[in-house]
Parts: sequence; C-alpha cells; structure tokens
Amino acid sequence: MSSEILRTIDGREFVRTPDMQFQDLPDFPYQPHYVEVDGLRMHYIDEGPEDGEIVLLLHGQPDWSYLYRKMIPIITAAGYRAIAPDMIGMGRSDKPTDIHTHTIYAHADWWLELIYALDLKDITLFGQDWGGFTSLITVAHHSEYWQRVMVSNTALNLMPEPVLNIALGLNREDYPVDPESEIRTFDDFLKVCQAKGHIKEDMSDFFQGWMTYALTGPELRASDNIRRDFGGIELTQDEIRAYDAPFPEEIYMTGIRTLPSMASMLDVDASLAAWEALKQFSKPFLTVFGEFDLLVGSRKIQNTLINNIAGAAGMAHDRMPAGHFIQESQGEALANRLVEFIANH
Repeated sequence: MSSEILRTIDGREFVRTPDMQFQDLPDFPYQPHYVEVDGLRMHYIDEGPEDGEIVLLLHGQPDWSYLYRKMIPIITAAGYRAIAPDMIGMGRSDKPTDIHTHTIYAHADWWLELIYALDLKDITLFGQDWGGFTSLITVAHHSEYWQRVMVSNTALNLMPEPVLNIALGLNREDYPVDPESEIRTFDDFLKVCQAKGHIKEDMSDFFQGWMTYALTGPELRASDNIRRDFGGIELTQDEIRAYDAPFPEEIYMTGIRTLPSMASMLDVDASLAAWEALKQFSKPFLTVFGEFDLLVGSRKIQNTLINNIAGAAGMAHDRMPAGHFIQESQGEALANRLVEFIANH
C-alpha cells in the first residue's frame, strides 16, 4: 500500500487511511463527515434528525466510531442526533506521524474545536476510556456547552489521587517498535502480566506494561485488545476487519501506539485544576460502569466521581455486566440507559 505523507499548513506530517479500508463494514452503513480541527481532518458520524437534541459519543483506544454501531440506531430512533467522531490519530481521522503529538490536553482542545466548528450546543456527552479522560477536561472548563454527561469506564487522571500509580515523564523515543521483541502480540503481553501477577485489584503495573507494549509490540492490533476484553468479546471476522481497518500499516499506528502513554505525560497542575473545576459541574452527571473492567471500571474510581461531582448527586448510577469495551458487549442496553437518562433529565 502506498502511504502518502501529507502536511498541515505549519508543516506537521500526517497520513490519511485510504477510503477503501472502510468499504462494506458490517452494521455500519453511515456516511462519513469531516471537519477541520488544528489543521487536521477529523471524521465523524452524524445521524438522526438535524434539529434533534445532540448526543456526542466519544470513543477511546484502540477503537474508533465503529464501536458505537449498536448504540446509534437506538439513539436516533428516540429522536436524537447522534454524532460520533473519531479521535485524531484514530478511525478515519487524520493520523499525525510525530510520536509526541498525543496528549490528553491536545485532545481536549480538539473536542472544543469540534464543538465550535459544528456549532454544537446543549450537548449530551457519552464518553468512555480516553474519550472520557480527554472530554471531561473540556466539560470541566467549558460547562456551558453541555446539557448532561454520562460516562463509562473513564475518569480524570488525577482526582486528586492518580487513577493509576504509574511513573510520569515516559519518553516515547526510548520505546521504538521492536521487531525482535519476544512480546509480540497482545496475548503475549497478557501472558507476561499474568505470570508477574499484574492482573489484580490495583492495575497500575499492568498499565505501566501496557504503555510500553503499545509502543514497542511488533504485532499490535486493535481487534486483539477488544476481543481480549475482561471476560472476552466474540467478534466475527468482518468485525475484526472493521476494528483493524484504520491501521493497515505501521505508519498509520502512531495514535494507537501512543494514546496509552498520555497517562504518563500529565501536567499535574493542569490536571488538578480540571478536577477542581469538574467537581463544580452541577448538571446531571451519570456513571454506568462495567463491573468486569479491572482497569478503570472499579467501584473506587466510579465512587470518586459520584461522591465529588455536584451533578452526580441523586443520579441512578449503575454497574453493568460488561468489561472495558462496554459499547461492544452491552451496546443496546447502554444506549437504552442513555436514552432514559436524556428523557428524565
């Protein structure tokens, strides 16, 4: 496959996954839409009535808006407008090749640019994983754009204690892809974690290893991570192809490789300021977490949000029988909970 290197006006290099990669994906008939943010093209799905109340669906890593294919039809059938963007570096969005591109603060700014560009108002947010870790910064500092917020398996990195106790300041340049690595696949990584006892209540050591494997593993694949969700998820071969579609070659994988290490690149003062601001968010704030998600789905993380954010008081918080990728394993039920939340608040 020929990979053309493109450049923003100010000279930043990026690549764009060929459209042919996204042909005939199962249960995903949606037309692509694009908007420019920070000189890059961001892709988004836009379904439902144009004048419907806006529901913004934000994914994490290593997936893209395909993760919302089970939720979008239920949301639009209820009369709402579902907008599901792909994070920069993921899905059909442009993919900068500089390994230093991705930080939680850059993505928070890009969500704000999306809101400005599409003139979105009175938004209902659903955020999971990095879609939540990044967008909750935007919610904290720009509460005027949001009508209500629902999150799953996500938080802020500091609340004020760290969600995961990992070393700050990881240098991505110290961890190039290693073609000779014995830890080649996600399954290899899991076996090492199991042997070292890293899969436990405190998943900090697991995540420290995950950051390194994501950067170095020569056979990193998006679909492997999703299929090995806590408890396992059954995907068809076509669904596997869909999750891997954005990343046909190594040059397209900067985002999928570097998003996990955003957790090590915190501006502590900025992160604590976001937490203090988020605590003041008084509009409806609902948490529905996956009870099998050992990584960021713990009761401790969920209860920290519930007990500190003003708008979480009195909400019908819940835990569902799901792992980390709750949209994949419980998409229909989750969408119904989201629709109920909007109708009642």
